[in-house]
Amino acid sequence: MKMLAKVAITAAFAAVIAAPAFAADAARDEIARFYKEKNIQFIIGTSAGGSYDQWARVIGRHMGKKIPGTPNIVAINMPGAGGITATNHLFNRAPKDGTTIAIFSRNIPTQALLNHPAVKFNTKDMNWIGSPELTNRVCVARKGAKVQKAEDLFQHELIVGGSGIGTTVSNTPVVLRGVLGMKFRVIEGYQGAQNVVFAIEKGEVEGICQTIAGLESTNPGWQKKGDLIPLFNLEQKKVPGLGAPSVFDYVKTKDQRQTLAFFFSSTELGRPIAAPPGVPAARVNALRRGFDATMADPAFIAESKKMGLVITALTGEELTKVVADLAETPEHIVQKISAITQKKKKKKKKKEE
Repeated sequence: MKMLAKVAITAAFAAVIAAPAFAADAARDEIARFYKEKNIQFIIGTSAGGSYDQWARVIGRHMGKKIPGTPNIVAINMPGAGGITATNHLFNRAPKDGTTIAIFSRNIPTQALLNHPAVKFNTKDMNWIGSPELTNRVCVARKGAKVQKAEDLFQHELIVGGSGIGTTVSNTPVVLRGVLGMKFRVIEGYQGAQNVVFAIEKGEVEGICQTIAGLESTNPGWQKKGDLIPLFNLEQKKVPGLGAPSVFDYVKTKDQRQTLAFFFSSTELGRPIAAPPGVPAARVNALRRGFDATMADPAFIAESKKMGLVITALTGEELTKVVADLAETPEHIVQKISAITQKKKKKKKKKEE
């Protein structure tokens, strides 16, 4: 009897241990059945050729193989309003079944908090999938311009290009002018940061505030060539090897520091990829784990390296926490940034009238 009881207990214990594995296999099979022979639309919130576009396309070539059912991932560019057009589409019109994801500006959650009039989404409700890269941002000036170092911006005007109201490229110099008094003048009308860099080369404008990775993608070896001079980076610590200070070295008050820290916190989002709200949790998890596996895949790593892309990935769970923390920013700081950016929009509207 004791032997029979022991056998029964052992068998029951084995069944308990095996149950989660069976459940996991069943869930995987269900995901595989759903995604088999399906396409996943990968919406890109920028025009073709830029760094967001490059990341999306290289991820799309590998990520489908890491999702049960091996769906085909199809990249679709949907530029407009600094990524807001693509994000509105993802949130409001895209299927909520796991067959659509999007990559868009890291500035999107900030724009939502600032109540940008074009925003029709809530970033806290997004299903964040991951980010392939964290990168530093810099403001640079063309060699030969009157501004060649940060201190010059308090004496001379620097004409920089903008890629649309609401974009980081456009808003960064506006915020620096409003908070620190730096003499930036923004010329709008360029479709994407890469076209601003081309405009610098043609002498149309004198500088840009952009990511280091984006500059390297558009103008490889720019630091060694010396045609663009780094004025400062936009994080609180200076970037090793850049040869320039942090913009926070020019902060004089606690309020200035808090305001800039909020505005530039979007850097922590990297190149965010999300699925719309309402996607079943099991499919969100499959997309996240597929993304994570892609980031560790030797073939993906090799192709990214060949393209000059540096992988410093964040998981979907990490992105979710960053967005949630950003939403806790004190209201008076949000209002201050909103007042500065809205002032720019009002001036533009008045000029058009």
